[in-house]
Amino acid sequence: MDDQNKNLLLATALSFVVILVWFILFPPPEPPVDTADPATAQATADLPPTGGVATAPSAAPGTTPATQATTAAAPEAPRVAIETERLSGSISLTGGRIDTLKLKDYRVSIDENADIVQMLRPVGDVAPYYALYGWAPGTGLTLDDVPGANTPWQVASGETLGIGSPVTLQWQSPAGLTFTRTISVDENYMFTVTQGVTNGSEATVSMAPYGILARHGEPQNLKNFFILHEGVVAMADGTLAEIDYDDMPDFPVVPSEGARAEVTQVAENGWIGFTDHYWMTTLIPQPGSAFKQVAKFDDARNIYQTEVVLPTQSLAPGGTAQVSTQLFAGAKEWEAIRNYEKSGVEGFLDSIDWGWFFFLTKPIFAVLHYLNAWIGNMGWAIIGLTLLIKALLFPLAYKSYVSMAKMKELQPEMEKIKERAGDDRQKLQQEMMALYKKEKVNPASGCLPILLQIPIFFSLYKVIFVTLELRHAPWLGPFQDLSAPDPTSIMNLFGLLPFAGPEPGSIMALIFLGILPLLLGISMWLQQKLNPAPTDPTQAMIFAWMPWVFMFMLGSFASGLVIYWIANNVITFTQQYLIMRSQGFKPDILGNIKSGIKRQKVDDKPANADSKPKGKK
Repeated sequence: MDDQNKNLLLATALSFVVILVWFILFPPPEPPVDTADPATAQATADLPPTGGVATAPSAAPGTTPATQATTAAAPEAPRVAIETERLSGSISLTGGRIDTLKLKDYRVSIDENADIVQMLRPVGDVAPYYALYGWAPGTGLTLDDVPGANTPWQVASGETLGIGSPVTLQWQSPAGLTFTRTISVDENYMFTVTQGVTNGSEATVSMAPYGILARHGEPQNLKNFFILHEGVVAMADGTLAEIDYDDMPDFPVVPSEGARAEVTQVAENGWIGFTDHYWMTTLIPQPGSAFKQVAKFDDARNIYQTEVVLPTQSLAPGGTAQVSTQLFAGAKEWEAIRNYEKSGVEGFLDSIDWGWFFFLTKPIFAVLHYLNAWIGNMGWAIIGLTLLIKALLFPLAYKSYVSMAKMKELQPEMEKIKERAGDDRQKLQQEMMALYKKEKVNPASGCLPILLQIPIFFSLYKVIFVTLELRHAPWLGPFQDLSAPDPTSIMNLFGLLPFAGPEPGSIMALIFLGILPLLLGISMWLQQKLNPAPTDPTQAMIFAWMPWVFMFMLGSFASGLVIYWIANNVITFTQQYLIMRSQGFKPDILGNIKSGIKRQKVDDKPANADSKPKGKK
């Protein structure tokens, strides 16, 4: 077996073994079935900030903000509606919680009657998940003197929270302090929460504003797939942190609060929140301000929290203070998040999980996004992206295919060297290298395009699996969700009949493949026919089976990725075919590669070479 075939086999085998291990041995598990009963949902209050302010001198020993509430906001509490073109929900006046939020543009499935995606839920509902704001007491105050989880707010102005229509809440504390909370929302998913206080007492007081995102239990549809991060995501002065839910119980214990927490002091810029596959909530203090960033887990109540604790405010009698923070609660749309980053939220685009190959996934998705905006169809945008990638790699591909043509031309001489060398491998290697040097052929050049395709393939898989823009993205015909496997099979006449094929991931789906996996196998087989077959029978058999093995293996992949691979194979086949023709070869994909070997003598012609030189009849 010549060196080129060795290298080609090694590169191909290694790349596909990695793919096999990655996607077959570690497939994404089925979403867990929710067994929670809304009637038994935890009716407990949130944990407040870790070390938000110094313990108030008047507080009882051991008292911290953690004890400021012992009951939860009831779902039937008075509410203020949230209504925009993209959002609907409500704010509970008990605690002033933003605890009901639906995303109007997204549904849980491609069924036109499917429910709208609901992000936030109140305590008492299944899987409560909400945002809460308040003030931690300091000098001169107790927990009863500051607003917390169950403060009975009143509406001071505004009836419905909408774009350009903020709502202001107000509460008068027993100590004579007046607290206000003004909430506004933009055209997408960014809320601005401004907390104000006026000291109407006769004493100087201090307190620290905070914001909390609380989640009771892990998400119901947590995928637990290692290619995707779900859990806490945070940025602290340019450093990104990603913390899985199952890592939070390992946080150090905070004895005064009975919870586990990880605290980070942010000097200037940062944010923290929870990220799901496609949705995210994030607390964002004002850029350029210092704050304390906290990720917390209360194992006794199974509540996950992220917090921002702002610097302590000291107010003399008659003094006022005001602080604003932002809350992102919505879909992880690339363009929206990118615009927020441009507006000052440092590193916000990194909240999307770009992975290890971020230097590839970011530009690949950006190009895909703009192609989709231009073409108006994500499937054709993927094919357009494939064309661009192949165009960028064409100089390397050209050298590779020219080298393969020359290698084929040298095969008669290589066979003679093998016969002369016999079992002397050192002599065989020396004469082969001398031949390569004489003819200026690089036997390893055919591997480089294959090696470059590996990170590109993984990056595109990451893009298709992670980004929201591929979710429920249609192409044509039965392909209405490019993030899902091919829905066609022989059972529904490859999409001609109006019913679904086998359940993805089932044995039936593995046996009755869709049209895309079949086209993938055929395209791989055609491409393989242009490459010189290994002389070793075992290796030749492996190569022969490879297209059909991967046809079945990739049948359960996202259809968008299979479209990319088919397009890549077709373009590669076309390039290689035309380049080999330009070098004097006439590839016969149904038989052997017919070549015109100009240097070859008639008596040296191999037994299986039945073609004539180019231009001869």
